[in-house]
Amino acid sequence: MSTTRQQIVEKTSILLERQGYHATGLNQIVAESETPRGSLYHYFPQGKEELAAEAIEFNAQQIAAHTRRSLAAYADPVAAIYHHLLAVAEHVASGNCSGGAPIAAVALETANSSERLRASCQLAYEAFRLPLEEKLLAGNFPAERAYALALTITAAWEGAMILSRTERSAQPLRIVAEEIRTFLLSGSPAPH
Repeated sequence: MSTTRQQIVEKTSILLERQGYHATGLNQIVAESETPRGSLYHYFPQGKEELAAEAIEFNAQQIAAHTRRSLAAYADPVAAIYHHLLAVAEHVASGNCSGGAPIAAVALETANSSERLRASCQLAYEAFRLPLEEKLLAGNFPAERAYALALTITAAWEGAMILSRTERSAQPLRIVAEEIRTFLLSGSPAPH
């Protein structure tokens, strides 16, 4: 990815997380990415929807990679997931709870009006879920159970992100991390 193109995608990703799809305008993207307007149309000839889809994909890849690195710090999947969720809560708290839920706004705004963006959001949520599922599988959770738990964790975490932004407090994230830990411990497979 070229530097100019990358700047545009990264800035769009931040703006979409902060303010959603409809509130993010092309003029703002050009201004905040400090790129010429012509570059936007050169790299994204299909316009804002194409750019937003790529920004969602970029964000999902970044989060999935970070999650995998974070989870790798602990062999036990329950400890890994718990500590990862607490670390994300602290990150959100350090940013005054103004970030988080990077896909939620776009998903809610566009799921019924743009098939392209709905599909991008679906793939992003799958990218968020997959590292959790992989960690649970590595911890001997049965495949079907690992998928269901990873999906539940993703949904609970996304909801907690929204609550944390709304309340301007990381407390909902911390509570959900504790509850997920308790829930996972109650159903952990026996070690081999």
